[in-house]
Amino acid sequence: MDSDAAALAERAETALPDVLADLRRLVETETPSHDKQALDAGLADLETWLTERLGEPGSRQRHDGGSYGDILDTTFPGTTGGTVLLLCHYDTVWPVGTLAEWPFTIEDDRITAPGCLDMKLGIVHGVWALRLLRELEIPHPSVRLLCTGDEEIGSHASREFIERACRASDATLVLEPSRAGKVKVRRKGLGLFDLVVRGVESHAGLDPDAGASAVHALAELIPAVTALAEPGRGTTINVGTITGGTGRNVVAGRASCEIDVRVQDPAEMPRIDAGLAALAVSDERIGVELQGGWNRPPMNPNPASERLFELARATSDDLGRTLEGTSVGGVSDANFVSALDFPVLDGLGAVGAGPHSRDEHVLPGESPAQIALLAHLIGRLHERRVF
Repeated sequence: MDSDAAALAERAETALPDVLADLRRLVETETPSHDKQALDAGLADLETWLTERLGEPGSRQRHDGGSYGDILDTTFPGTTGGTVLLLCHYDTVWPVGTLAEWPFTIEDDRITAPGCLDMKLGIVHGVWALRLLRELEIPHPSVRLLCTGDEEIGSHASREFIERACRASDATLVLEPSRAGKVKVRRKGLGLFDLVVRGVESHAGLDPDAGASAVHALAELIPAVTALAEPGRGTTINVGTITGGTGRNVVAGRASCEIDVRVQDPAEMPRIDAGLAALAVSDERIGVELQGGWNRPPMNPNPASERLFELARATSDDLGRTLEGTSVGGVSDANFVSALDFPVLDGLGAVGAGPHSRDEHVLPGESPAQIALLAHLIGRLHERRVF
């Protein structure tokens, strides 16, 4: 183990109690994606905490997210050339009040709490990685920390700032949870579509033939939707919710369903578009409308990202670890960076399991190794040879 790696690993171990105290602080300020007031309060506390841990940044901007969470963009100057972007989100899927029934709990070798894994411990890891580099006076590039407040609901307000920041950085490291210690090098793209069917209402007993059931039509359409899936090519389709009708004895005048489409191959996107656009039913009185679209493109390794992963593996070797990459079906803001052909590596945050479930938890014993890896990788990026 080289001297910088050894020093980082040792210091990360001694920092663990403070790391976990910081996690508790962030978790106990609830920040659900759809609650603007809670997001504002959470971001204000996050900004205060950042200053406490790292001092005043060289630059700071808070971008208005409108009805979504604001975007905090801070840069901490390095001691060498270059800039590394640490990308994270502070919003969670858990509504205000969840913490009252599910508090921050330490159970043997794990911590469970809403949002602890996805992704508040990742934010803490990023801040501590930079703090350790500075404490140990290890050369490192400037670190730009971009914290967004709408990742869980599509990054509608933050996407432009993410894309702008990655263009101005040498590499983007995303602090989403790891997959059992593995980094995420490939993610599927995501399409979010709504199929809305409008029929003709009538009395189901007195005048059934006068009606045209939107519910029946939707039932006819759903098999055509799911038939567009091509699992062998990485394309899956899920109809997640169905709504329709107003009563048992009313021929339904309206029905709709929500469709989740995941693709690995970008060429599948126009095929799915064409298939959904061609949907039709046998009853001419029925109207069919497709809403929504593609939220995130697929994340497939580009040459720059492949070089970044190789550097991360070498960095991990320095720490006596073997780093593996993995492919996942979920999406993140890394998808946007990858689609622009900029270098990005995802899944550098916490180790745990159960995101978006009541089993959400982190394994605190894994945090020192994750922090040391992230810090050492940032330090090695000052060489900039990978790009």
